[in-house]
Amino acid sequence: MTMHLRDRLDRHEDYLARTPERLVLEGYRYWIAGYDNNSVIPWELAWSLYERILGAEQAKSAVAELANYIRIVGRCATCPLRSFPSGAHHLCREECLTLAMIAGAQHCDELVVRKCLDAMTCPTRCDAVAMAAGSFALTLRSMNQKLLPIPVNVVDDIVNRGNSNTVH
Repeated sequence: MTMHLRDRLDRHEDYLARTPERLVLEGYRYWIAGYDNNSVIPWELAWSLYERILGAEQAKSAVAELANYIRIVGRCATCPLRSFPSGAHHLCREECLTLAMIAGAQHCDELVVRKCLDAMTCPTRCDAVAMAAGSFALTLRSMNQKLLPIPVNVVDDIVNRGNSNTVH
């Protein structure tokens, strides 16, 4: 029986403590909060996180790619993007799929990326989201921020369970 990613993360906080996963997850959460609250404060918090971890020069590129990914996936998503607040130890469906898509792109796992795209975006916009996710993934990887791979059966579980425990 496959343990759900959210269940795995609830039991293994080490995963969320890893720097690459933290950059993606917390960056996603801050960027969504900025849009949801019509405020730049969460975006400034994302910048501070990235600058503290990557340094100012690398943070510029990484935050630009994060912002581009969120902008494009938000425009192409089949439903509004959801997230938990920064620092929460739980993950919603969209957070799981974002982590899986970025990890899949870094590990050249086309099946994982495709399943994430199919679950998050409308079919006519998948290419734009794939390009933005790939660019973000490549940027992080070039900075030695490589996420752990997420198996396709875990992505299937995320998709099949639907939207539970999510907030805006």
